[in-house]
Amino acid sequence: MIKRLFSYLIPIKVFETPSNTSSNLEVTWNNGKLVLDSKHTNYSHGSLEKVLEKGMQHIGYSTLKNVQSTLLLGVAGGSAINLLRNKIHNNGIIIGVDIDPKVIDIATTYFNLGNYQNFEIVIQDAQIFIAQNNHKFDFVILDIFEDDVMPSFLFESNFIENIKQSMANNSWILFNFMLLNDVESKLHKFTTAFQTKDYKVTTLVNVETFNKLIVVNKIS
Repeated sequence: MIKRLFSYLIPIKVFETPSNTSSNLEVTWNNGKLVLDSKHTNYSHGSLEKVLEKGMQHIGYSTLKNVQSTLLLGVAGGSAINLLRNKIHNNGIIIGVDIDPKVIDIATTYFNLGNYQNFEIVIQDAQIFIAQNNHKFDFVILDIFEDDVMPSFLFESNFIENIKQSMANNSWILFNFMLLNDVESKLHKFTTAFQTKDYKVTTLVNVETFNKLIVVNKIS
């Protein structure tokens, strides 16, 4: 494909649409790969995928290959699903929750989101979904952004407690945390909520340029 070849020289935009959630969404060929970007940051299949991959490597591919159920809060273009299915070869159930129907349409059209087996998409606000959820998950991925802003509900006590209630025994959380807009105090609030004998919390720093990863293991 000509556009793909030229993308090694300059990015080639193939689709763009406004979004109520993320201001703007763009699909671009970049260095021979299709990526999904918002106005200010990569949403999927670029640097974000590298961030999530580092977190999954820390947990361990052999561990994640065997998890039976994953809850993905923030689907975007499906980077996390791509890693679980094609890199880690996990075949368990994945529930993906995203508030933006436009981003799901893009992921289906350009990134084959509809081709994954044992995958269900729920178009809903993540805080509403988690408040109503009655299932226990082995792996919870928090990757929710409105462009480059992390919604404040991610750090509210009710949301954090609902996340805890959604964790099975010996389960994991992977929280992609962007270091913008002075949010270090919020990071501290989130990690402090898990500093009990039932959880082990690890913070991975220097993940790409603006990211930290919070890894939580429920050990009992």
